[in-house]
Amino acid sequence: MVETSVTRPRPPVKDHPSGDNRFKLIDRTLKRFQHQQDALIEVLHTAQEAFGFLSDDLLIYVAHNLKLPLSWVYGVATFYHFFSLKPQGEHSCTVCMGTACYVKQAAEIVSALQNAYGIEAGQTTPDQKLSLNTARCLGSCGLAPVLVVDGEVLGRETPDSALARIRAIVEGAGT
Repeated sequence: MVETSVTRPRPPVKDHPSGDNRFKLIDRTLKRFQHQQDALIEVLHTAQEAFGFLSDDLLIYVAHNLKLPLSWVYGVATFYHFFSLKPQGEHSCTVCMGTACYVKQAAEIVSALQNAYGIEAGQTTPDQKLSLNTARCLGSCGLAPVLVVDGEVLGRETPDSALARIRAIVEGAGT
């Protein structure tokens, strides 16, 4: 017996009504969680992964689809350090400013990076290469002071070592 497979034509992929198909990723997450309000953080993660940051329009879209007040969605987006309301640079550096990190020179690390790149915490360099952020606590107090660079946790940093690592990453030499 010979098996044959029948290829059925697939329906055409429809564009998202907004014209931006990245919204489809958000819609899939909303559908997966059945538009439940307690999926807010997961939906915001998906939105940020798709767009790189959470614009006002995205926050409104999420609030509308989860039937949540915009103030609630905005509150969650601004509470957690891993959400950004502004476009981020190619590389990101978040310095922990919790007590353990602060007493072990976290402020000096931030100052060294600010001076080297001419930006303040919460800003991105004009060439869009580096975003510098701070967080209240990253929960790695035993490694103080801690930085998270492009998602990698770096512990026991000094102003000089942090600056050297960031320079190597931004200039493309890696870690």
